[in-house]
Order: sequence, then structure tokens, then C-alpha cells
Amino acid sequence: MITIKSEREIELMRDAGSLVARTLDLLEMEIKPGMSTRELDTMAEQFIRDNNALPSFLNYAPKGDPGVTPYPATLCVSINEEVVHGVPSKKRIVREGDIVSVDCGVYKGGYHGDAARTFILGSVDGSVRQLVEVTEECLERGIAMAVEGNRLHDISAAIEDYARSFGFSVIENMVGHGIGSELHEDPAVPNYGRRHTGVNLREGMTLAIEPMIALGRSRRAVSRRGAWVAVTEDGKPSAHFEHTIVVRPGKAEVLTRSLLHEGKA
Repeated sequence: MITIKSEREIELMRDAGSLVARTLDLLEMEIKPGMSTRELDTMAEQFIRDNNALPSFLNYAPKGDPGVTPYPATLCVSINEEVVHGVPSKKRIVREGDIVSVDCGVYKGGYHGDAARTFILGSVDGSVRQLVEVTEECLERGIAMAVEGNRLHDISAAIEDYARSFGFSVIENMVGHGIGSELHEDPAVPNYGRRHTGVNLREGMTLAIEPMIALGRSRRAVSRRGAWVAVTEDGKPSAHFEHTIVVRPGKAEVLTRSLLHEGKA
């Protein structure tokens, strides 16, 4: 069931979303080659708890799937060909030339915020840099369609069309989602689809829009290194950006916008 949030609920989500943005800002300033992904995770958890909130992902397990081990960390840190759900570890070191996708969720005041960014460490191939830039723009184009009166798959089509115009692949089996008092709510928000289809967008719907785009021909993320981490089928790099937004008339409200990048539309 899709829930429409009241302005009071949105205010609480705005607070959670702001903390997600500030956590990712901190990581963006601190990440450097030679760090372990566990160091990033510890930094994020401490910052979230110091701000009177809880990590959304820590000990998360999908409802209705008792066979899945609860997620063991605050962040998902996915390197290069890892699409999503990279589990932080002392043994996973980020290196010069890597792209590192960091997904962060915060639970505060009874509501969740969720966002992701892909960081470029040092010098990378031009096609990889373009992948990261295009994926971020895919997110912005999806958000631009998240307005009252549009349909859900208008968001999806905007993401898909832009990614494919550069020859990149959309990861089809990983999607965005509704968000609120639960981390994952209805509806699912795919990153591909036909315009003018899907549910009608109404003011007060809150969505986590998150394009995951790959350099190669992979259309699916497949499990590797345990139950959680998912990688591209062909081992080529993937990028990931995400914001929590509120559907509004005319222009969506972004709840997880970075203070380091305030100038971005």
C-alpha cells in the first residue's frame, strides 16, 4: 500500500534526510585511498549516533525472507563492479583509481532517510568518469519527473533514456522504493519503463529514487562474496546515486540534498 505523508511526517523525514546528507558529506570529505571500508562504516555510525539517530541498514533483514542474514553494517560500500550492498570490512581497501558507491540510511524521529553517492578516487578512465557523471544526471532527470500529475514510470523512463543514450546499461533487478516509517515501502521504483504508465504520482508520496547504471552490458546484478553484495554480470564498473524525495506539484522536494553541493538543481 502506498502511503501519502502528512506535512508533519515530511518534516520528520526532512530531519532524517538532512542527517543522511551530512553523513555522506562527511564521508566525501574523508574518503581517501588506503582506507578500509570498515573505517568508513565506523565513521558513519558514530556520526549518526552522535546526532541522536540510528543506522537504518544495521541489522536490517527483508520481511518475509527469514533465510537472509541481517545486514551487518551501517553503510553499503560497493567498489567498481559491485553494484550495491557491499559489506564493509577491514580487508576491503579503497584504492587510487576506484569508484566507490556509498549508500547510507538513517532512522530518526520514527522515519527513514536514504541516499547514495559514487565517489571517484584519483584518476580513472574517461569512460568510468562519464559513467559516474551520467548516473548522477540520471538521478536528477528522474527527480524532475517526480511531480504530481505524472506517472511513476515517467521517472523510470527518464532514467533509462538518458543512460542508454550514452550506451550504458540499466541494472534492472535493483530498484528504488517508497520510504517513510519503513525503510522499504510501496511502490517499487524501477530505473526503466514506459512513459505514462505506472501509478499516478500524488503530492505527499515519498520515494527513494536510485539509478544503478553499468559501463558494460549487464542488465542484472548477481550475488557474490556472500548473500548481500551484488556485482555486474560482466565485471565492469557500476555507479549508484540516490535521493529521498517528496512528490510535489511542479517540482519534487529533495530531502537528502548535499550541503557540499547546494548549487546543484
